[in-house]
Amino acid sequence: MTHYYFDNAATTPMSSSVVAAMTEVLQHSFGNASSTHYFGRQAHHLLDQSRQTLATSIHAASPEEIIFTSGGTESDNTAILSTVRAYSDRGHHIITTAIEHPAVLQTMAYLEQHGYEVTYLPVDQQGQISLADLQAALRPDTILVSVMLANNEVGSIEPIAEIGRLLADHQAIFHTDAVQAYGVLNIDVQELGVDFLSISGHKLHGPKGIGFLYARTGVKLVPFMRGGEQEHKRRAGTENIPGIVGLAQAAHDLAGQEKAKKRRQLFAMKQEVINVLTAEQVDFAINGPDLADAAPHVLNIWLKGVPTELALMNLDLRGFAVSGGSACTAGSLEPSHVLIALFGEQAPQIRESLRLSFGSENDLASAHQLGLAISAVAHDYLQKKSAD
Repeated sequence: MTHYYFDNAATTPMSSSVVAAMTEVLQHSFGNASSTHYFGRQAHHLLDQSRQTLATSIHAASPEEIIFTSGGTESDNTAILSTVRAYSDRGHHIITTAIEHPAVLQTMAYLEQHGYEVTYLPVDQQGQISLADLQAALRPDTILVSVMLANNEVGSIEPIAEIGRLLADHQAIFHTDAVQAYGVLNIDVQELGVDFLSISGHKLHGPKGIGFLYARTGVKLVPFMRGGEQEHKRRAGTENIPGIVGLAQAAHDLAGQEKAKKRRQLFAMKQEVINVLTAEQVDFAINGPDLADAAPHVLNIWLKGVPTELALMNLDLRGFAVSGGSACTAGSLEPSHVLIALFGEQAPQIRESLRLSFGSENDLASAHQLGLAISAVAHDYLQKKSAD
C-alpha cells in the first residue's frame, strides 16, 4: 500500500540537500565552536556562516540578533520568560491570543500562577484578532504582547505589522511565534516591528531539535540556561553545528523565488482537495480563513457529521496521514482550543474536523488521491449511519 503524508504542520521530512549538508558536517567538522584550535575554528566558521544566512532570511539588522535554540518551544519560552524577568519593574500585564501554540499558552498559565495578569484576545471565525481589541487591552503596565504570525491549526495570518506599528510608542515588548510561517511566508522583522521572533527547523524540511530566536538589538534578554558563554552569553550549551547547518540549508533552499514557487504549489494542492470534495458532493466547510487568506500549507475542514477520530483512523488505514489538530496535543481527548476559540465549545466543528497540511514532498496527484480518500470515508460512514 502506498502511504501519503499530509501532516506537514506537525513536522516535515528533511530534504535531500539538508541531509547532504548535515552529513558533510557530521563526517568532517566535529569540532567544538568554542575551541580556539583549527577544528574549533572550522566549526565556528560554519556557525558564523549559518547565522548570517538565517539573519538575511528575515532581514535582521545583524547576525548577532540570531540566537540558536533547540526549537520553537525553547524560543517561545526564552522570549516570554526573559521579558518578564527583564521588565517586571515596568508592570505585570501581558497580552496574547486564545489560539497560540501550547508553548506560549502554557507559559502564560505558568506566569499567571506567579502573579502576572494575562489578557487572551478572542478571534473571529476566520481566526483573526481585532486590532481594536488589542488597543483596548493595552495598559500602561503592559510589558509583553505575544501574537503568532500564522496559526498551526487553521492557517490564519495575524496582522503582525499593524500590531508592530501600534506598539511603536508603547513600552511593551513584541514577540511573534513564526514557526508555521517561516518556511512559506516572506518575513521582514524590520517591517513587522517585532522585538522577538521564534523559528523551528523541522517545519521547513530541516532537522528537529534546532531553531532560533530573533532578538532585536537593544532589547533586554535574560538567559535562563546557564553554564557557558555560547551565543554571546545568551544561551549556554555547545552549539549543535550539524543541526544549525541543516537549518541554514533549509532556509537557503527556500529563499526568494523558491519560496514563492512553493507557495503556489501548496495553494494548488489545497485547491485540488477542495475541488475533489466538491465534485464528490461531500458536505464540508473550511474552518478559518478562505484559502487565499490562509497560510498556504494548512487546510482545516469540517467534515459534517463525521467524527474526527473515525476519519483519522480510516484515512490511516487507506494510507493517508493527516491530523485532527496540533501535534503537541496528540493523544489528548481534549478538543482543539483553536476551534473552540473560533466556534465555541458546543460547535460540531470541534469534533468533526481534519487538519490537512502540505509540503514539498506532496504533489497535485497525491492531493487528488487525498480528496478521493476523504470523500470515500465520509460517504461510507454517513451511509452506514443512515442505514442504522
